[in-house]
Amino acid sequence: MVDGCPPGLPLAEEHIQPFLDARKPGQNKFTTQRKEPDAVRILSGVFEGTTTGTPISLLIENTDQRSKDYSEIANTYRPGHADYAYDAKYGLRDYRGGGRSSARETAMRVAAGAVARLVIPEVSILAYVAEIGGDRIDPANFDTEEIARNPFWCPDAAAAKRWEAMVDEARKAGSSLGAVVECVATGVPAGWGAPIYAKLDSDLAAGMMSINAVKGVEIGDGFDAARLTGEQNADAMSPGDDGPEFAANHAGGIAGGISTGQPVVCRVAFKPTSSILTPVASIDRQGQAAQVRTKGRHDPCVGIRGTPVVEAMMALVLADHRLLHRAQCG
Repeated sequence: MVDGCPPGLPLAEEHIQPFLDARKPGQNKFTTQRKEPDAVRILSGVFEGTTTGTPISLLIENTDQRSKDYSEIANTYRPGHADYAYDAKYGLRDYRGGGRSSARETAMRVAAGAVARLVIPEVSILAYVAEIGGDRIDPANFDTEEIARNPFWCPDAAAAKRWEAMVDEARKAGSSLGAVVECVATGVPAGWGAPIYAKLDSDLAAGMMSINAVKGVEIGDGFDAARLTGEQNADAMSPGDDGPEFAANHAGGIAGGISTGQPVVCRVAFKPTSSILTPVASIDRQGQAAQVRTKGRHDPCVGIRGTPVVEAMMALVLADHRLLHRAQCG
């Protein structure tokens, strides 16, 4: 359900589907082999190809679930997964997959993000994988066109080649790898956001942290800013023909919770997939020691397919703030 979308925007399934196709599973050996078409249907909120201003209901059906793959963990907890935490909170859990902690949940985020992009047509959003298993891209090799040429959303051809061997080795070993996804939004004007409780960067961090498997978010230089001096970290300004010109973008396009007109930049850390074939020490529901290995079709590096999800969350947060800014400031 997408609520708050303005009326009068052109919208059809054909607009949303390409974004879902980029995220869907089973496209190569470096992601889960589950086969899902991820075909989206618009159930409400659109009339004759135009948004009406009422809530937009979207539906994506599961067609390739295999519940039997999870029978061996019906009474045990996957370490690093949400199994124990869910059980501790609710007193029960549906072990057939991860439920709302499953990466399957992110399909609808991507669909909603496609709708959000209609609200911010002046903004261009690009995400890419910058690191897998501790191996980072070389900024000197950055090539935007390369991102679409490999299965890793990687702008560095040499790094993508290395990652092929790394991810395949982890997959064959029944293990998994973490990743860092970087996202850049250009065309965001100065003025979106607010001080204190409605900061653009706090909402962006919250949105990214809400993605399953995400364990960290940086805005701009992030933790590296703590290692700089004040003059090093300052984004020096000078007069320009169309507003101020900045010598750098350590702030990631946000200062005081409000956009500066520079590109909005964030980095998102994805942990290694918790559902792995390698046995890991755990406990069962009775509190007894157990060894857990998870069968089934799981991503050896969930951050790869997390890339379009990061783009979607960037779009959703920016769309919200565009509408909030218009409501307050006109």
